[in-house]
Amino acid sequence: MADSPTPKSLNNLELAGSIASLLPASFQPELPLAIAFSGGADSTALLQACALKWPGQIRAVHIHHGLQVAADQFARQCQQMCESLQVPLVQCNVQAKHQGGQSPEDAARRARYSALSEAVQTHPVLQGVKHIALAQHADDQVETLLLALSRGAGLPGLASMPAQWQRDGLWWHRPFLSIPGARLRECLEAAQISWVEDPSNQDEQFTRNRIRAQLLPVLRQAFPQFRETFARSASHAAQAQEILDEVAASDFEKVAEAGAPNIQRLQALSLGRQSLVLRYWLKTAHQTTPSTVQLTELLSQIAACTTRGHRLNLKVGRGYLLREGSVLGWLAED
Repeated sequence: MADSPTPKSLNNLELAGSIASLLPASFQPELPLAIAFSGGADSTALLQACALKWPGQIRAVHIHHGLQVAADQFARQCQQMCESLQVPLVQCNVQAKHQGGQSPEDAARRARYSALSEAVQTHPVLQGVKHIALAQHADDQVETLLLALSRGAGLPGLASMPAQWQRDGLWWHRPFLSIPGARLRECLEAAQISWVEDPSNQDEQFTRNRIRAQLLPVLRQAFPQFRETFARSASHAAQAQEILDEVAASDFEKVAEAGAPNIQRLQALSLGRQSLVLRYWLKTAHQTTPSTVQLTELLSQIAACTTRGHRLNLKVGRGYLLREGSVLGWLAED
């Protein structure tokens, strides 16, 4: 069904209804709603389901990365499908090339989120939109958890992808996190709805593709319920992380001076709570996350700050952490 030249609209209400039923009852976004629409199977299912459930209230945003020869074709097919559904479409062209030390996947992901956020907040077609839906599904969640485990991630990584969160003044949703990707494709095929197939999804030089092609079939054979059990573990990690975030926020209020950690007050905390405060501050104030190695070195340097003359200048996340008198300072990378 992939790469059919003419996407079909919802012309069979019974079959289309099976697609709309994919949306969980708990998914009740504020309308109008924007859909991140790549043209692939997952976002096609999401667009079709939402367009049927909330006719006239859906907007689509297509991110044109310009990284593939077929990117223009993807954009044309997205336009055709949106026209058939009478859904306004906004296309955003982004430069998603990665820099040294950054993975191509991470560069593309950051570019997508930035473009989506900017489009929703500035484009006239998207005026009034405060909620955005993304099409990641249960298999994507499993892949995220396995990647986190392979990297020795802590609770934030093991919590994987949240079903809902707030960022840049917008609400973001992932209503398909409990649904396997195969189920989405089955519904599209039954309703004779086409989608585009990104050739990079078959390239196993990318870790996610290797997990999808090699690990998930083995997991399914050994543990048939692995999607549900993995999702439960991610949920437990997310709940535990929420508690730690509350502790970190409370501790930060006690050590903060002019919006940054006071070094002497920070030193009075245990190392574990220093770590929580630093991660919390860097994430909430500067949208960056230190690696384990960087955080370990940072804690060591903070412990050594016992004189006025001691200097700090450490690479942390996407910038540099400095000492500015009695507090920690931050300098973002250019």
